Amino acid sequence: MIKKILVIHGPNLNLLGEREPGIYGNTGIDALNSTIIDRAKKHGLECEIFQSNHEGAIIDKLHAARTAFDGVIINAGAYTHYSYAIRDAIAAIKVPVIEVHISNVFARDEFRSKSVIAPVCKGSISGFGFGSYYLAVQALAEL
Repeated sequence: MIKKILVIHGPNLNLLGEREPGIYGNTGIDALNSTIIDRAKKHGLECEIFQSNHEGAIIDKLHAARTAFDGVIINAGAYTHYSYAIRDAIAAIKVPVIEVHISNVFARDEFRSKSVIAPVCKGSISGFGFGSYYLAVQALAEL
């Protein structure tokens, strides 16, 4: 049976390639998604990708993941730092969730170094650019 994974991109990630290229680079979300899907296939995984700027839509997708996926990768964007609702949704599902960030959140604004979702995630990966996603795909494949 092929393992299915879900990648969730949170707020403002739809603007990759345009938004703060000094931090996030010049590559758009479509290219990132294509590479994530390719990496997942190489690990024998089926991958679905979802992006939303809306907290409730992210929570609904996490709830649906509990029966449809074997693992989740989430870049919750700014919600990482204050969304207890997303934290509770992650805690409520029984599939492993890996938190990712493109930038090194610990080397940026002080508020970015606090993640309210990290304690309920299987692990966190940040600071490796798009490689943070690729490392998370590998981690889910090996779980």
